[in-house]
Amino acid sequence: MGAKIKKGDLVQVITGSDRGKQGKILKVFPEAQRVLVEGVNRVTKHTKAGQTESGSTTGGIEVVEAPMHVSNVAVVDPETKKPTRVGFREETVEKNGVSKTVRVRYAKASGKDL
Repeated sequence: MGAKIKKGDLVQVITGSDRGKQGKILKVFPEAQRVLVEGVNRVTKHTKAGQTESGSTTGGIEVVEAPMHVSNVAVVDPETKKPTRVGFREETVEKNGVSKTVRVRYAKASGKDL
């Protein structure tokens, strides 16, 4: 079955401490059912101090995005800018004289293609 959420989609967090925030999907981890959303679920990470080849020091405290479960986000409808469910429909596309059936993702609220 095709993925309902893909890299580059605009999603909104529907539950948790970041509820209501919107961001783009940076990375999808399908085997763990998790997604990395830009600017959402930020955690503090302590990295060990070290040196680069040029001699500058690295390490310290960084704030980075952490993966969150795919069920905690919903795709944003391109028309209403509100969260919506994703549906699939099959369309016949003709290219170079050859007809082919393609699965297309669409927003269930407005019917627009994603």
